[in-house]
Amino acid sequence: MRLDKFLKVSRIIKRRTVAGEACERQRVFVNGNPAKPGKDVKPGDTIDVHFGTNTLKIKVLLITETVRKEEAGSMYEVLEEKSRA
Repeated sequence: MRLDKFLKVSRIIKRRTVAGEACERQRVFVNGNPAKPGKDVKPGDTIDVHFGTNTLKIKVLLITETVRKEEAGSMYEVLEEKSRA
C-alpha cells in the first residue's frame, strides 16, 4: 500500500493530500529514510512522522484497504512518542 494512503487509512493523518504534503516536505521517514508518498509500506516497516514539535514512531502491523474508525489503531503499534517542547 502507498505510504500516503496508509497514513490516511490508519488515521495517523486525516487527509491523504496532507499525508502526501508531509512526505514531500520530508517529515515522514520509512525505516530511517525520507519517503515519498508513493513508497510501498509493508508489515514490519517503521514509520517516523514529524508533526511540528512532536514525533511519532510506529511499526506497521497490518495492511488493509479499509478499516473502521475503532479498529484503525490495530494497523500499527506506537513505538515512541516524543515532544520537543
